[in-house]
Amino acid sequence: MSKLITNSPGFVSKLLHSSKMPAFTLYGSRGSTNTDRVRLTLAEGGFTDYELVLLNLQKREQKSEENMKRHPWGKIPVITFPEGFTLYESRAICKYLARKYSFPLLPPDSDVEAAALFDQAQSAEMLYFAEPAGRIAFEKFAKKFMGLPPDDAVVSDALLSVEMFFDVAERLLQHKDYMAGNDFTLTDIYYIPLIQRLFACGYGDVILSRKAVSAWWDRCINRPAIQKMLAADREAAAAAVVHPL
Repeated sequence: MSKLITNSPGFVSKLLHSSKMPAFTLYGSRGSTNTDRVRLTLAEGGFTDYELVLLNLQKREQKSEENMKRHPWGKIPVITFPEGFTLYESRAICKYLARKYSFPLLPPDSDVEAAALFDQAQSAEMLYFAEPAGRIAFEKFAKKFMGLPPDDAVVSDALLSVEMFFDVAERLLQHKDYMAGNDFTLTDIYYIPLIQRLFACGYGDVILSRKAVSAWWDRCINRPAIQKMLAADREAAAAAVVHPL
């Protein structure tokens, strides 16, 4: 079973029961789309034998000397193993975990064409979706917690790029169920946190207004493991409001 450690000024820890040393530690942050990308992968793989350490980004704990040793750019997420192996960057982490623990989220290496299509879909997600969607999330969501106003010109430009991306995706999804083909893969997981952020920022219509894209989103978000994790996150968020540290 996974453990949860939440860093606070006194480094007070909240530990969920664990009977043995976890397989690895995941350093992340609550509300981080990159952290959630890894957590969704673990949820889909049914893997709970890890420790989750939450860093407070507002207090810049990610820039601490300790975390800079794990991630040279002082970011999250990072995973570390007891034997010393460390890996950062969310998509690299997801792919590594899927391979290491045989999660059914990657095409088999023996299917060269399917593997190539996966790589193609992964590149499209990073270049054409995540970059502009990330700008919207920063301007409309992150800046709110920083007490800064959004740059509407940046949002407008990024939203246009996201709309153009989903126009293409709408055509592609007429002929396949998921972004890399007819099987649910890591590529589909990669989209989930930032699309959730788009909904939270009031831009859910970019998904819902496109029939094939909306159907794809329903197939992804209604998977049992994903629903279970999102429900647990909602409960944790509610509890944090009622009983703040």
